[in-house]
Amino acid sequence: EEGILPPLKIGEVLQLKDLDARERFTRPAPRYTEATLVKKLEELGIGRPSTYAPTISTIQRREYVVKETREGKERKFIQFSYDNNSITKDTRTEIVGGDKNKLFPTDIGTIVTDFLVEHFGTVMDYNFTASVEKEFDDIASGLKSWSKMIDSFYHPFHKTVETTMEEAERASGSRELGIDPESGKPVIARIGRFGAMVQIGSVEDEDKPKFAGLQKDQSIETITFEEAMQLFALPKELGDYKGLEVLVGIGRFGPYVKYDEKFISIERGVDPLSISKEDAIELIKQKEIADAPIYEYEDLPVQKGTGRFGPFIKWNNMFINVNKKYDFENLTDKDIVQLIEDKKQKEIDKVIHNWKEDGIRVEKARWGRSNIIKGKIKVELPKTVDATKLTLAQAIKKIEAAMPKKKVKKKTTTKAKAKK
Repeated sequence: EEGILPPLKIGEVLQLKDLDARERFTRPAPRYTEATLVKKLEELGIGRPSTYAPTISTIQRREYVVKETREGKERKFIQFSYDNNSITKDTRTEIVGGDKNKLFPTDIGTIVTDFLVEHFGTVMDYNFTASVEKEFDDIASGLKSWSKMIDSFYHPFHKTVETTMEEAERASGSRELGIDPESGKPVIARIGRFGAMVQIGSVEDEDKPKFAGLQKDQSIETITFEEAMQLFALPKELGDYKGLEVLVGIGRFGPYVKYDEKFISIERGVDPLSISKEDAIELIKQKEIADAPIYEYEDLPVQKGTGRFGPFIKWNNMFINVNKKYDFENLTDKDIVQLIEDKKQKEIDKVIHNWKEDGIRVEKARWGRSNIIKGKIKVELPKTVDATKLTLAQAIKKIEAAMPKKKVKKKTTTKAKAKK
């Protein structure tokens, strides 16, 4: 039968019938699924079963990793074949890199991890969590004092945090891709305030640098110079519609069409460079229908839509969630008025203090806490603090303490080595 060897003797010469030699590539370790990640955490002794689900959901919510299905890419390989005393060479193709429902690190996740490993190596060590779990068991068994355990950890850790805040540079994961032929300035991929991006030039230049956001399927580590330069073709003018300019571009939340000072999101997976004027006009028409007022209250329009937190109505720049007790598709005038009035009253009840002249207010927060707010600065107060008794002077002091401190770079001096 096929594959069964005939009787053989030691020293017998075998005739080569045919032989295939195929080019092989090193395969990376497989990506984790949620199940295989839990298995790995168990192997390393990190955490406990009750912590696995919230840990995995947290790293996804903070966009350190994303759960995606990625299509494989075609790759060529060479195969030599020997048959009938002749050798032939063929170039063949295979599909590689396809993954279904796997966890992939994002640019921000990679950079944050690298930063933590560099500055907090002890805490990031796999054995640290496992050893802490053992100490917790000892505390539960009465073999160790919890206060001594916390004290031995906290003081060195707090010192590391303060040193890092004072001395560490802001992590950006910057990577130089090449030189812009027009300006002669470097093209850099890095993390910015609103995510992964590429830029031409630097802030030290007389002219402001140009910026462009990366698309969802692009990464700082893999983007090429050619792909980066294509991003600077956006925003692109597509023409006029009803006398107003139509643009297509990429922003903080992905690709968009801009018309009449409104940003209309482009469906995920669609290349913004492929959007035509006709495509943009169709998106504009759909947006106009969706944004058409459904009611008018106190001479201001009421609109409705669906966002990341579910259905809502918008009135006077307030977004009001519509809960399940209302029929969202068939809201009555009475329903709309009730939702708006409830929201207005909720906003009034939320404010504990409002020192308008100083631009400071104190508001109720979730779980019995309260917040001191001034502009973009928010200071969260614990439940133990009675916010009603808070004075303006105390609020100002807490705001000042929360304001970001300017980093002072330490001067480094180099001493010449003494000659032996």
